[in-house]
Amino acid sequence: MTSPKPTVRPTRADLIANRLAEQIVAGHYLPGEPIDEGQVATAFGVSRTPVREALRQLASSGLVEMRPHRASIVAQPDESTLREIFVVMAELEALCAAGAATSMTPLQRRELEKLHHTMRGLVHEVDALAYRDANAAFHAMIAGSCANGYLTDLTRATQRRLAPFRRAQFDSTPDRLARSYEEHSLVVTAILRADAAGAAEAMRRHIALSERAWEVLGAKRVAAA
Repeated sequence: MTSPKPTVRPTRADLIANRLAEQIVAGHYLPGEPIDEGQVATAFGVSRTPVREALRQLASSGLVEMRPHRASIVAQPDESTLREIFVVMAELEALCAAGAATSMTPLQRRELEKLHHTMRGLVHEVDALAYRDANAAFHAMIAGSCANGYLTDLTRATQRRLAPFRRAQFDSTPDRLARSYEEHSLVVTAILRADAAGAAEAMRRHIALSERAWEVLGAKRVAAA
């Protein structure tokens, strides 16, 4: 009889890393913004040692860039690297959408429809902040429904790496919320029809358009600088 494996409790550094990652993904820290170790240590009531370990964890995942003798910053990949990450993201999410189309349970399909319907209301209200959160939930739901745990893990790790840039895309043009919703509609329709190829193609096109929206925003920021 096999004895159960002991539960491994997260360290303080693990907990801090998870919380900082959530804050980066949620946009509380922006790409290129420094992270003050002292402020983080004070906020968590710890010394700087677990904070530095947390930052090392985030650096290994690509969310943070550590710099010698200077404050760590939220990673800001150059244009070429960012484009490469978007290409990989498009293929990963396309695979997830294809898997979800054939593997989603009836309950998961209803939950996807419900979330999509909620997002339509957010578009009408022009609630960009709430839409950003719902957009992350939408993509996470599909990634978690593809019936391939390894693919889900890879996709979610890459989603987290790109999260600050995907959130920012909604500042690119006034109609980005509506266009994003329309792109989602094609993905949802294909999934509900169990059309794996159609879901993959719709998702791949959606991610490509998300990248283009980010590039438009980036060009605007450069021009305004």
